[in-house]
Amino acid sequence: MVRTLPEGRLAYGIQLPVQSQSTLYAEDWEAAAGPADLVEVARAADRHGFAYIACCEHIAIPRRLAAAMGTTWYDPVATLAHLAAVTERVRLLSHVAVVGLKHPLAGAKQYATLDRLSGGRLILGVGAGHVREEFEALGVEFGRRGAVLDESIDALKAALGPEEFAEFKGARYAFSGLGQAPRPAQTPRPPIWVGGSSPAAVRRAAERGDGWLPQGDRRDQLPGQIARLRALREAAGVEEPIEVGAIAEPLYVGEPGWDVGRRTLTGAPERIAESLREYRAMGVAQIQVRFRSRSSSELTDQMAAFGSDVAVHLDS
Repeated sequence: MVRTLPEGRLAYGIQLPVQSQSTLYAEDWEAAAGPADLVEVARAADRHGFAYIACCEHIAIPRRLAAAMGTTWYDPVATLAHLAAVTERVRLLSHVAVVGLKHPLAGAKQYATLDRLSGGRLILGVGAGHVREEFEALGVEFGRRGAVLDESIDALKAALGPEEFAEFKGARYAFSGLGQAPRPAQTPRPPIWVGGSSPAAVRRAAERGDGWLPQGDRRDQLPGQIARLRALREAAGVEEPIEVGAIAEPLYVGEPGWDVGRRTLTGAPERIAESLREYRAMGVAQIQVRFRSRSSSELTDQMAAFGSDVAVHLDS
């Protein structure tokens, strides 16, 4: 296993605002925001103990989905490399990169460089993707994307490993005698976290992942999913533990003076921490938190309050 998180603690990270603007979760202020806001939020994460900042990937959005998904999706490698230069500690997570859209050697070149430039802070989060038109435009078979991802993970493990001249032979990809440098700063390689909550994604995480990034599971669904994940991992003969994640409910530290939605967890820091500790009791190692906010400054204030007042109670 390639371990990322400190043992025995509930870590917390954040999906960056601005870089993806789906109507499902983007706040109103993000539409007019830009690179300066991303830098501000990344630096706040660095200051306030966040384990990672995350950026997701879509190449192009078809018209049929644009109203819901938007077309603003920053490139994860470019975005995380930019933010690596203005932060010092926080990890850089692709949540998730659709690595099956490119040859594993091309992906390895990008992510090895990012890991080297950031001093070993990359977490490579990968997923199968779900937008058919993206695959068709790039000449990748959509219906076989799961099998392509499985092989891509195996190939990336080889290409991002300790060997400058890595070797791999699979059904779709094969390479040998080709050197790539710079090598990743992390050894034996950067961690690979697998995203998704479908049966295929859970199986993929169990068999191939250093971590699992669930997507869309409610809190009451997670214990069953985690049990399946561990059973599949044992059945596959993988002895190393896996770092399990969760996406927490929206948060607002304190009493909001505006409508933050009925599902948002609000109130005193101790109350929020008590609720979030339930995740650790399930076997979750890290939670991805999202704060309701009306501006980038309100978001960074919320991040500061969480880091100073809530996080101290997460491991009580």
